[in-house]
Amino acid sequence: MFDCYVITRQSLKSKKGLTFYNGDLEELILRIKGEKGGDIYCDGGGQIVKLLMENNLIDDYIISIIPIILGSGKRLFFGDSLRTYLKFKSVKSYEKGLIKIHYERKQ
Repeated sequence: MFDCYVITRQSLKSKKGLTFYNGDLEELILRIKGEKGGDIYCDGGGQIVKLLMENNLIDDYIISIIPIILGSGKRLFFGDSLRTYLKFKSVKSYEKGLIKIHYERKQ
C-alpha cells in the first residue's frame, strides 16, 4: 500500500490512504524522498509539474505518446519551462500504438 497525496488549495480532511495537502510542495517532496521507499509518482497538474521542474525535484520523466492527432494540440509542460537536459533510459511500445519513453534528469 502507498500513500496518495492530492495537492489542493483547499483545506480538506484526509481520508483512508488519501491526504489532501495544501502546504509547501517542496517541503513535502523532500520529506517523502527522505523516507524509506520514498519514490514519488506525480501525474497531471501542469502547474505542479512546472514547480517541481523549477526546483529540480523531478528525477525521472516518463513521457507517453498517444497515437491521436489533436489538431492544435496541447503543450507538454505548463508555461515557459526551464531548459532541462535528460538522459534516455528506455522505451516501451504497446499493441494499441502508445509509446512510453523513460528519461532521467542529468545532474
